Amino acid sequence: MENLSRRRALKLGAALGLAAVALDAPKAWSWSSSGSLAGTDTVTDPFAVWDPVPDEVAARILADGATASVNSAWKTWVNNGDPLPAGMPDYLKSYLQQVNQLPSWADPALLAASEKLYKRLSMYLFLSLSLGSGILSTVIPREARAVYWSAGGADMKARAAKTFTFGYDLAAANTWTPAGHFVVTANKTRLVHSTVRNLLPTSTHFQSGSDQPKPISNGDILRTFHSTATFTHLNMAKWHISLSNAEQAADLHAWQVALHLLGVQRQFIPASWSDAVAQAEQMLWPDLGPTTEGTSLAKTLLGYIEQPTLGLDTGFVSEMVRYLIGDTYCNWLGLPHDYFSRGVIEVGWPLYVAFREGTSWFMPANYYLFDQFVRGVAMLFLNNGTSATQTPVTLPSANRPGA
Repeated sequence: MENLSRRRALKLGAALGLAAVALDAPKAWSWSSSGSLAGTDTVTDPFAVWDPVPDEVAARILADGATASVNSAWKTWVNNGDPLPAGMPDYLKSYLQQVNQLPSWADPALLAASEKLYKRLSMYLFLSLSLGSGILSTVIPREARAVYWSAGGADMKARAAKTFTFGYDLAAANTWTPAGHFVVTANKTRLVHSTVRNLLPTSTHFQSGSDQPKPISNGDILRTFHSTATFTHLNMAKWHISLSNAEQAADLHAWQVALHLLGVQRQFIPASWSDAVAQAEQMLWPDLGPTTEGTSLAKTLLGYIEQPTLGLDTGFVSEMVRYLIGDTYCNWLGLPHDYFSRGVIEVGWPLYVAFREGTSWFMPANYYLFDQFVRGVAMLFLNNGTSATQTPVTLPSANRPGA
């Protein structure tokens, strides 16, 4: 009855064009850390846990007016093996020296296996994480509001490129090597989160619809993890893509390390995919809903993708999103229907996956080159033609204009 009443309230809110204010407040937290990497048996609400150490560093950067100088210094800090750049405050260097490394529990063999796996799955990951997770994020009320009212919400093309970079670097063929980018990208992203946590509480518009003192708690980061990694894990099964137990373990471990680098505590990081699915059942799916901010973000994001000159029309893109995340969420966002495209997708995508999986054993390099081309074109477009491989992650100095 509670879920039914909540669903009716969400539908009414969508019909009236209202934001789902306070409907996304998490229920009493009950997930036990016995299912986490910590392996203990305690119950701690991740929505009440933030990241105090980098939050203090970000506060000092803002107070010192050092944002521009830090962003300038960061331009030369790209590869995992790069030394920390000059031009940063000593307190920032000291912090980064402590966190710019893998945790002691990281398994090199599993991380190497994840690189090999992502090379094979790259096209599937691209589709699931871009059109799927990217639009799914706009019906996560807290995330939609935080993105919209932060500086990134005013320039969604640049913001999307930076988000894409995180997934691109995580799924690269050299993610964890000194020549890879992900450890650096994750540490930059963590400090961006901390900066946003300092800035958004000063936004009147954000605070008027907020049900938490500041955004991007450990719980919020976990929600994003589930809308990307867990969502994609479920898609692999739905699309009948065969993954061995070892491959699934490698996939999960890469994300476990990624969550650690973003400041999520071990007591919240799922120890298995079954634990992750159980956690998502509590913290993600029941708390999705429409907001005016999320609908605006979705419209903007889809506008970048729906390019007739690229052969991507509105109907096909909308139906591909519907195929990936379902009609309920797409109806909230007001996505149009194109039943011809829907039929093509429902028949064509399973056939494509079956053919690709059935032939990849003798031509994997050809598929990988094609997949990388598609991803490279997407990055080139999102990054305004300046780079097909990297998008600089920079610290904001203010919220969205007028926030």
